Amino acid sequence: MDTPKILIIVPSYKEEANIVRVLQGLEKYVPGIDVLMIIDGSKDRTEEIVSFNDYNSVIHPFNMGYGVAIQTGYKYAVRNGYDLVVQIDGDGQHDPKYIKPMIDALLSSESDVVIGSRFLEGGSYDVPISRKIGIKFFSKIASLITGQKISDSTSGFQALNHRAFYYFSKVDNFPYDYPDADTIITLIFAGFKVKEIPVIMYDRMNGKSMTTGLKTIVYVIKMLISILITVLRKKNICQDSEKLCCSSFTDKRIKSYITSGVKF
Repeated sequence: MDTPKILIIVPSYKEEANIVRVLQGLEKYVPGIDVLMIIDGSKDRTEEIVSFNDYNSVIHPFNMGYGVAIQTGYKYAVRNGYDLVVQIDGDGQHDPKYIKPMIDALLSSESDVVIGSRFLEGGSYDVPISRKIGIKFFSKIASLITGQKISDSTSGFQALNHRAFYYFSKVDNFPYDYPDADTIITLIFAGFKVKEIPVIMYDRMNGKSMTTGLKTIVYVIKMLISILITVLRKKNICQDSEKLCCSSFTDKRIKSYITSGVKF
């Protein structure tokens, strides 16, 4: 079996205080694996730090949202012929030492997506009780709708095979802000196999979470609406998946582009 071509994508917005620790972790645990930084319109020193350390990057001209940053990474991976994608946040919450176990789990199983879960035995995350309740709530909803046990529906620490990230690179309704429980439901409706493995996550050392204060209420409302729409679109999701997954085989080996420092 050929060695898979792997890309680690790191969406970042105003992470100048955290990004160095993330880069150091990647160099320690996964040296030699390609890394793409997606800088989502940050006006701080994030871009400067990434450029100084010679990492490839895609720069959004303004803040377009976490989901858009993730999908940008998927599109880059498709364009450049990658086989696997690992996504890890730029705030330091995801520990890079779990990247290899996630890749191993993806390669050694029939799964299309492996999610790092904080709530499986062996995983851990010191989170406020209110937030834990919210995560459990949406995980329960995702489990009930899909018929598959989902323990951590809001984890952005994921590894995807080509079929999965190709699919998300092409859909036109990928969430621009919070791709969480709704995207997991979409994956399972579309026929992809999802697996979780335990990981330990940490609270961000600096900066604010995307879901704090009134944003938490907005998140809950938007996620419930998005899940409802996803359920109503189940038939269309299945049909779109069949079309896109068939075409992925003809697109997989697209000629690579030299994209060091690319700015869209």
